[in-house]
Amino acid sequence: MRKWHRWLSVFFGIFLIWIAVTGVLSQVAVLWPSSAPAAEAAAATPPPGFTCPERWHCMPPRPNGGMRGLVGTFHHLHSGESFGPLGTAISVLSGLALLFFAFSGLWLYIQMWRNRRSRALRPRWFWR
Repeated sequence: MRKWHRWLSVFFGIFLIWIAVTGVLSQVAVLWPSSAPAAEAAAATPPPGFTCPERWHCMPPRPNGGMRGLVGTFHHLHSGESFGPLGTAISVLSGLALLFFAFSGLWLYIQMWRNRRSRALRPRWFWR
């Protein structure tokens, strides 16, 4: 188990750092103080009765300026959508790898604690 934990962490560590950074940036962008909406943003709305054609990805206009305009960009980078189906697949695999690391790390810790408890006179929770 330790070998799998180490080798997978080398590969998926890069992707997990990417996902963590873009996730934090998307939250910072939401919490960042914004100015009042510009008049251009209201003028860029589609006319009444407009419907998005089939197989198109229509999006509402982004607010101009500030960090709030980057929320969608950070979300697409965070989820891997910006890199196509391969990016989305890597994002999903990275999430599964994070679950694997959590459980395998706990399993490794329990095994080390049991081995140490059987050999030591005074078992401790943490090593020095």
